[in-house]
Amino acid sequence: MASIGPEGGVDTDIEWPLTTLVVSPDQQTHRLDAVLSELPQALSRGHVQSLIEEGAVLLDGRPCRQSAKRLRLGQRIEVEWRLPASEMAFNPEALPLDVVHEDDDLLVLNKPAGWVVHPAPGNWSGTVLNALLAHHSGAAALPRAGIVHRLDKDTSGLMVVAKPLAAFHALVEALAARSVRREYLALCHGAWSQATSVDAPIGRDPRSRIRMAVVAAGKPARTDFTPLAVADRHTLLHCQLHTGRTHQIRVHAASRRHPLVADTLYGGSLDLGLNRQALHAARLSLSHPRTGQAWTWTRPLPSDMTEACRRLWNSLDIGLPG
Repeated sequence: MASIGPEGGVDTDIEWPLTTLVVSPDQQTHRLDAVLSELPQALSRGHVQSLIEEGAVLLDGRPCRQSAKRLRLGQRIEVEWRLPASEMAFNPEALPLDVVHEDDDLLVLNKPAGWVVHPAPGNWSGTVLNALLAHHSGAAALPRAGIVHRLDKDTSGLMVVAKPLAAFHALVEALAARSVRREYLALCHGAWSQATSVDAPIGRDPRSRIRMAVVAAGKPARTDFTPLAVADRHTLLHCQLHTGRTHQIRVHAASRRHPLVADTLYGGSLDLGLNRQALHAARLSLSHPRTGQAWTWTRPLPSDMTEACRRLWNSLDIGLPG
């Protein structure tokens, strides 16, 4: 049986039993999750609901993923008790981090494309957060292991992580005050010939829950786009964020009919050998949360975007403005 450890966490050094029961007269018509929550193996109703969603509960021999399922007399229930994936997500994993800078207060990482930052459904392990928990002991005591901003799974480049709690709060405040400068390089479809500042609110797309969109009721969002190299059908852009909305650069570029190359979620096409959105966090500038010293870090385009640029421009010295 599971137990709660002295620090309030779940004790994982346990054997999880398989429970089989038959719906009794006093359980019929009750919800599946309500009945299972009464069993001693249940950590909470949320725990039970997670197991149901993960297919760990069989009803008459078949997975039942409906927590609100009303039970009938004599039905057979089988439960494979285990920690829900969301609990297991916050375990340390010794994964390689590309550390650009580290001191007592912060970490600056160069995240490769394809690496999820924070655990979520479908990616409960193997994330940057899991790696941070293994990298330094203080991460376990911090919100989100010190992650103060995220990059999309398929966006590469620089991100900053706090180490002590004071640095976490300072960096969150700096991001809110827009004093952290984040600059990106992107390849978009179409010839985008003039520098443009897109100031348009972003919110959930009313037609698709997995997309964001420019919507009147959204949160304020501003991105500055500056063309660095223009071809007939593609443009290399310098992008500066002034806010940090979900998918902001991708949404703003698509709203101008210049979706990023290979960003199929927002209308981009697989092209130039790329199979992920052509977006790289190339430069990060901030004041150190303790000393106040100004720091700037840069990382060049990764190999896939570099090769895409070479296909368009035989010789291109890719540099950041400023």
